[in-house]
Amino acid sequence: MKKIIYSNILIAFLIWSSAVAQTTQQKVSIVELSKIDALFKEYLSKGWIKGITANIAVDGKTVYNKAFGNNLNRPLKTDDILRIASQTKAVTCTAVMILFDEGKFKLDDPISNYIPAFKNPKVLDKFNPSDSSYTTKPANHEVTIRELLTHTSGLGYAQIGSPEMNAIYAKAGIEAGFVIHKKLLETEINKLGALPLANQPGESWHYSLSMDVLGRLVEVASGLSLDSFFKQRIFVPLNMVDTYFALPKSKQNRLATVYTEDEKTHQVKVWKDGTFPGATINYPINENGYFAGGAGLVSTSKDYGVFLQMLLNGGTYNGKRILSENSVNLMTTNQIGSIPFGDNTFGLGFEVVTAKGAKNSNKSVGSYSWGGFFGSNFWVDPKKKIVAQIYVQQWPFSHGEIAGKFHSIIYKAIN
Repeated sequence: MKKIIYSNILIAFLIWSSAVAQTTQQKVSIVELSKIDALFKEYLSKGWIKGITANIAVDGKTVYNKAFGNNLNRPLKTDDILRIASQTKAVTCTAVMILFDEGKFKLDDPISNYIPAFKNPKVLDKFNPSDSSYTTKPANHEVTIRELLTHTSGLGYAQIGSPEMNAIYAKAGIEAGFVIHKKLLETEINKLGALPLANQPGESWHYSLSMDVLGRLVEVASGLSLDSFFKQRIFVPLNMVDTYFALPKSKQNRLATVYTEDEKTHQVKVWKDGTFPGATINYPINENGYFAGGAGLVSTSKDYGVFLQMLLNGGTYNGKRILSENSVNLMTTNQIGSIPFGDNTFGLGFEVVTAKGAKNSNKSVGSYSWGGFFGSNFWVDPKKKIVAQIYVQQWPFSHGEIAGKFHSIIYKAIN
């Protein structure tokens, strides 16, 4: 009889231990995390997406890494190489802060000290939509490196910005990063520097080409091309073996398919060039030579997860220091003062959750995040030690609420 009782206790314990993964500091319910599977399968069955992959680490340990759905000719896999688009910005910010740590410049230095094309900036005054002509007025001060890092530089964003700046940039041949033809970062940023700002620097937060400018700053300050600096100072030390501007031919079979939605029916279909005017999804494989610091990288959730874990660790990973703790702190705390940014604030390259923002989300105060054009989203929660990523590879994506549901499941699963 005792053997039966002990046996039942043992079975109960094994069931419990399989449902709860014990990490260093906190417990993660595998049963709760399995609800992510159901969420993703629901969106697939309804035809809202064709494929999705997600990666979650808690206390530095991977607790979820799955892919669902399909590429064009095969199932989506967890090691597929993804277009991370604006998640490139966090890598560019990191490169800038590496050089800041080395004393190459100060954050409040004028960018024109390093890229003279930005000397004596002008601000758009009047715009004529009939021919894209305009008048300008002097900027109230030189654009600083800090303002570029915080998207308060006054720059606009090509193709996805205001109608006025879209037209001005289009006339000058300035593009957002998914370029079709060969271009050089130096040439394009010098052209950008001669164009007017959308508004006074330091006045307001506007998503912009600031990170592309900072990519050029990295080149000037380091003497290396941006792709070489990324590789030597970030990717190789972190063993990020699948992150590139130009994806090698040997790995192109792992590049994930990009999808789009029909404008009228919202039916999801394979992206074809022309879906977004002036942009191509072939930028990682068309040998354009353009290192867009704001949008040009491809990566895997494993690689990018390591990069985010390095930030969560205060700038180190596997005993290798990439950034100082001070720089990580600067990147992930308020750097825009009282400039409005919804319920949250903005650091250097990241949205940062405030007490007000935490009330309307599951994230802890101090969590930082961003995303990418093709339906990707990541966040780091320093309090809960969470690194989470979700990738859809689709634009437009009218069911972006999936990211919020993904967040909710994770926080219910922890503790």
